[in-house]
Parts: sequence; structure tokens; C-alpha cells
Amino acid sequence: MSRMDSRRLRSGAVAMALALAGALSLAPAAPALAQSAPQPSSLPDFTALAEQVGPAVVNIRTVERVRPGAQGDADEEMQEFFRRFFGVPLPNVPRQQRPGPGSGEEVPRGVASGFILTPDGYVMTNAHVVDGADEVMVTLTDKREFKAKIVGADKRTDVAVVKIDATGLPSVRLGDASKVKVGEWVMAIGSPFGLDNTVTAGIVSAKARDTGDYLPFIQTDVAINPGNSGGPLINMRGEVIGINSQIYSRSGGFMGISFAIPIDEASRVADQLRTSGRVQRGRIGVQIDQVTRDVAESIGLGRPRGALVRSVESGSPADKAGVEAGDIITKFNGQAIERATDLPRMVGETKPGSRAPLTVFRRGSTRDLSVTVAEFEQDQARAEAGQAPQEQAKGSPAAQSVGIVVSDLTSAQKKDAKVKAGVRVESVSEGTAMRAGVREGDIIMAVGNTEIHSVREFEAAVAKLDRSKPIPVLVRRGELASYLLLRPARG
Repeated sequence: MSRMDSRRLRSGAVAMALALAGALSLAPAAPALAQSAPQPSSLPDFTALAEQVGPAVVNIRTVERVRPGAQGDADEEMQEFFRRFFGVPLPNVPRQQRPGPGSGEEVPRGVASGFILTPDGYVMTNAHVVDGADEVMVTLTDKREFKAKIVGADKRTDVAVVKIDATGLPSVRLGDASKVKVGEWVMAIGSPFGLDNTVTAGIVSAKARDTGDYLPFIQTDVAINPGNSGGPLINMRGEVIGINSQIYSRSGGFMGISFAIPIDEASRVADQLRTSGRVQRGRIGVQIDQVTRDVAESIGLGRPRGALVRSVESGSPADKAGVEAGDIITKFNGQAIERATDLPRMVGETKPGSRAPLTVFRRGSTRDLSVTVAEFEQDQARAEAGQAPQEQAKGSPAAQSVGIVVSDLTSAQKKDAKVKAGVRVESVSEGTAMRAGVREGDIIMAVGNTEIHSVREFEAAVAKLDRSKPIPVLVRRGELASYLLLRPARG
């Protein structure tokens, strides 16, 4: 190659490189990466919601008449907090000065919140807000103040309705609590510590949170404090989806967990309170408990579900329908029962006097029953059934192998214990049964899915069981029945 050709080749390569560099500089920069990068989302703006719903939120003050000889209570706001908001012991706070004996004066009792349901003055709040109050005062955002009449209150759901004499009032729109999603933004308006129309916001932390009360709560991280009770929980469409009712706290202050009553449940209660001043609620007369995973697997139920019947009230609708202690109610009125707490809610919403189908799991199979729902009455304490006099035990090798001695039940003992079958535990020795929690005086009604009528049947049932797996035993103690698991000892 000549020197001239070499120079031409080099100059051509340089020209091509420059052309390529120019082409690359004109090309768009990494479009795929730009499209895949997450786009930042703007934070919600609550200003429009506050302006829209704020006028329908009210401040509620309650007044108590001091009777002669009445003792002073702790600060009203702190009393509300520690009375209603669980988890915190009552601290040593200074007592207020109260009028002396015989004065009959009125003193402030507490400060809370509420919201206007209708333009003609119906206001919803918590039942614990008006409980024991002699006078309820409602203050609107325009500073007008009204003396309210308590229309009705339901302690079980903690819902109350009061009425003020006014018209043309701003009112809230109610939403659908069943459509609430975990993670969505929500806002609360109320009077924490008496500070009117205070707005706080957060997200829904959980749905259907069971705290042991009658209703499944909406759990949020919205800041709720004493005085917020009875105020609305609002979604981003400006609809009320709950009533702020409780918080969880160990320190005495807000700790990031608060609970609201779902508005659909509250509305059903409020409608009845406005109509009749009280709530009609169904009952069938059973005491229930959760079904554990171990019990469900050992008796053939599969996954843990339903409500374990620990006792059946004599003469109750459940008793007349044929429900027995030890049954697991898996369906009521066509609805599946996933947790034990589902049953009282379903029954409570059923109109008294109506007939409802009931499905129970008993001894390894399902049975369909029909129950006539009665009206709920306040629970009354019941004395535990006394144990029948003991007779000489009839021990068996099978019973002794699990650490217990059992005996047959006489007719009188069955009548006293209100059972149709079973054997009585006369003694428990160290071993499998003691570890499971079996006690002297217990009545063993079933082993596995086999109903037991005698010591002989008990011995045969225990002898057939696979000792390598937990043995489910249905035990009646006093008036309550429960499953215990006899677990084989491990070497």
C-alpha cells in the first residue's frame, strides 16, 4: 500500500468516526430506561375535603349534675381517655374542685366529637360519649350552640344518635366501608383535647380488625386523641366511612394505631335508634370459642374455621334446634363463618323471630339444622354447674396409658352436667393428659370423632388411635366444652 493510500484510509476512518459520533449525538438518550423509571406521585391534598366536610363536624360537651356527697373525678378529658381507650392504667392526676354537698350544680364532664347526619339536626357520635351525661351540648363550626336530646345509644356497638333543634344544617355523605382498601388515604376531623375542627390524616392500616368488641374495626394510623371520639373518618371522596372510637396506647399518647367503627354497621344501628330508640338484635343462646389449627386438623375439619360451641343455654333457640356443646358452627343463614367472632355479628343482624339455616360439624361430618332466632337480652352471669358426687372409679388400661382414670356417668350425673354422653375423669397422673390440661372432674364426651357413652367405649376409642399424632378429646368442664389435644411424648 502506498503512502498516499495510507493517508486516504486514515482520513476516511476519521470521517466515518465523526459521522457516527454525530449520529449518536442526535439519537434520543436511553428511552427504555427513561420509561421504566418509577414516576413520582404527588401527595394527597386534603384542603378540599376539610372545607367540604368540616362544617358538618360538631363539638360535643357533656354535663353532669353533682349530687350531694358526690366525689370529684379526674380531669374529664383524661377520664374519657382512660375509660374508653384501652391499654393504659389510670395515672395519678389531680382532682378537680367540685361543688360541695347539696349544691346540685352542673360541671363539665367531657369533650368529644360528632357529625351531622341530616339537615334537620340528627347527629351521630359514640355511645360512651353520652353515657351517664345529664346534658349534651352541641357546638357547630359557626359557633352556634344547641342543647341536644339523646335519641338512643347502643353500648355494644358504641353508637349513639342525638338531636338538635335546627334545620338547613350541612350534613355528611356516607360511604361504603366494605370498599375500603388497606393503604388508602383517610382523614379525621374532631376536637382532640377540645381543639375544634382539628384535621389529621393517614392511611388504612388493616380491615376487619377484631379487638374483642362486637364489630370488626377499621384500623388506621390517623392521629386520634381524647376528644376525637365520635368524629368521622373520611375517604378521599369526602365520604364518611367510619366513626373514630378507640386507640391502642401503652404510654398514654397516640402510638400510631387507631380504630374506627365501620359506617355501614353504625348506620344500621343509627336507623333503629332513630326509629325506636333502641336496637333489636338476634341471639341463639350459645357460648363460643375459636377453632385452633391443631384441633381443626385433628378432627378432620381441615383448616381452622367456624365457631366452636362451648355451651348451649338450656331452652335457647340453639338448644331447640339440636345444637350440642362441641359442635363447630360453620355456616349461619347461608354465610360461611371464618372466625368465631363472625357468628355473633351475623346472628345479631338477623331479625328476631326469623328462621335461619345452620350448618354444624360434628363427629367428622356436617349436619344442617334450622334455628329460630330470639331477641338479644343482656347477658346474665351463670353459676357454674356443680359437680356430681364422685363414685368409685373404673380404671381401664387404655385410660391409664394416657394418664387418666375415668368412670361411667350415672343418669343423675348426666342430668346435673346436662350431657347425653361421656365419662368422668376421676384422677389425672403425670403424663399426656396432664400436659394437655385434663383435670379431675372433667367429662370426656368424645375421643377423636367418636362419641363416648361408657368406659368401655372410651377404652376402645383410645386403643384405636394413632399414638404418633395428637389425639383430640372433647371435654366438658362446668358448663363449657372445649377440645384438648393429647400429644404423644417425644423421646
